[in-house]
Amino acid sequence: MKAASKKQILILCTGNSCRSQMAEGIARYLFGDRYDVYSAGTHPCYVNPNAITVMAEIGVDISGHRSKSVLEFSNQPIDYVITVCGSADQACPTFPGATQKIHWGFSDPVHTGETQEERLNAFRKVRDAIWKKFSEEWVTTLV
Repeated sequence: MKAASKKQILILCTGNSCRSQMAEGIARYLFGDRYDVYSAGTHPCYVNPNAITVMAEIGVDISGHRSKSVLEFSNQPIDYVITVCGSADQACPTFPGATQKIHWGFSDPVHTGETQEERLNAFRKVRDAIWKKFSEEWVTTLV
């Protein structure tokens, strides 16, 4: 008997630099055995080094991630699209198949804080909020 293919999760943000990258890393860590998880941006730029740093603190390595355009996924069947910022939620394209769209808005940590430690704390706060969403709410969404 052939094993069923994994469901696909696409996490969208504007720049695909921090929130969606951290969410991809967390979802892969928690549910990678059951889901294929990707992230993309409506206007991709680069993976923020602070996101890489705070994810490494919890043992999740996203240093090999790259910022991707949502257009890379436009013809793929996606089961779940999770938007993590309001801009991506508004600009979210339609995907083929029966895609369930979910919006979880997280504050953008990029322009928070004057010192590096304040910036890292802002990234940690968002990272922890994303972890909580996946570990508490996503479990009830699992199909």
